[in-house]
Amino acid sequence: MTTTAVARPTGMRAFVIIWLGQLVSMLGTGMTRFALTIWAWQITGSATALALVGVFSFAPVVLFSPIAGALVDRWPRKLVMMASDLAAGLATVAILILYSTGNLAIWHLYVAGAFAGIFESFQFPAYSAAVSTMLTKENYTRASGMIGMAEAASGIAAPALAGLLLVSIGIGGVMLIDIATFVFAVVVLLFVHIPQPKRTAAGAEGKGSLWRESLYGFRYIFRRPSLLGLQLVFFGINLTSTSGFILIAPLILARTSENSLILGTVESALGVGGLVGGLLLSTWGGPKRRVHGVLLGMAGTGLLGVTGMGLARTLPFWAAAAFASMFFNQILNASNQAIWQAKVDPDVQGRVFAARRLIAQLAAPLAMFLSGFLADRIFEPAMQPGGGWANAFGWLVGTGAGAGMGLLLVISGLLTALVAFSGYLVPAIRNAETILPDHAQT
Repeated sequence: MTTTAVARPTGMRAFVIIWLGQLVSMLGTGMTRFALTIWAWQITGSATALALVGVFSFAPVVLFSPIAGALVDRWPRKLVMMASDLAAGLATVAILILYSTGNLAIWHLYVAGAFAGIFESFQFPAYSAAVSTMLTKENYTRASGMIGMAEAASGIAAPALAGLLLVSIGIGGVMLIDIATFVFAVVVLLFVHIPQPKRTAAGAEGKGSLWRESLYGFRYIFRRPSLLGLQLVFFGINLTSTSGFILIAPLILARTSENSLILGTVESALGVGGLVGGLLLSTWGGPKRRVHGVLLGMAGTGLLGVTGMGLARTLPFWAAAAFASMFFNQILNASNQAIWQAKVDPDVQGRVFAARRLIAQLAAPLAMFLSGFLADRIFEPAMQPGGGWANAFGWLVGTGAGAGMGLLLVISGLLTALVAFSGYLVPAIRNAETILPDHAQT
């Protein structure tokens, strides 16, 4: 009697299965994040405290990226993705235990975020590089659109579900659901096949010690002005726009007397914008010249999204700005991802994508910290009735609680658009797709 091994799903079918697992996991993570944001604001009432949660969660992602990228190219990418999901789940378990025993403090969120961030530094290069070996180049933008749809769908459902569940099962129950979703995402990965890339000349050139391989991604980018230029543009918008996104929650809570329903509605609008943008990309495939998607998407995010959020004072306008910000954000990220997946050799994508992330996002932790500091110490006091800037800018964003953060968002959005349009002035960026050759499809 003979047995026949069941072939594991491959290609687009395998990607869809992984995508479903990540969708469920993101939903759980989003619910916990929303619940803990409400808890942290009620405990501290400080924009700086909320911003620091972002700093401690995000900084390790940036700092550990080079080493993570080198290890991603050494190890099976499926195992790396599973390990990063498990680590994020362990951080949630720790927070749940502290909360359940009445010992949770704001600094615990900083520590748990840093722990999860270390392992998250492996997730992005592993996931991105896996897509490059699973799918054909024609499907890269569609895959990025689907990933964006998953993030957006969780953004829509998570705040609403968390708001309902907080009443019935509390923060502890929400975190239990989150833990179950992490387990589901890991189990799903067991049933698919993710091929390892074939070795290329670039891969052979980058071989060596862990330290040498960690630095190779930077050398690869610096030798290609178009790739470096794209990352410097992203560095610029992360410096200018991060403060806008990190201040959305405290801005809404400050201007609505801590109305969590309004905050949940605005965050759901963020998700709807991302969902529509991702759906459009998954069916359309993105602009033929993807660099237009990158630069115009950045400008739309800054002008209609971040600046619009700062100018708005009522729910309909906040929701519209939130929708626009994530709609255009989907287009810029998916277009950029498709360029890199097509141009960078698959067996070095872990290192290159990790270096790419560090270059583009190195500014984000600083921007997160500065946004809280500027909001609490400078902009908010200056925009109170009788404050130093109230007469000059009150007509634009009003005065009182949240007005200073609104003014900071207006400035951030305008600077984001300025950085985006400046990319068209640089030929290496404007013509990146014709200057750089595609890699050979494996």
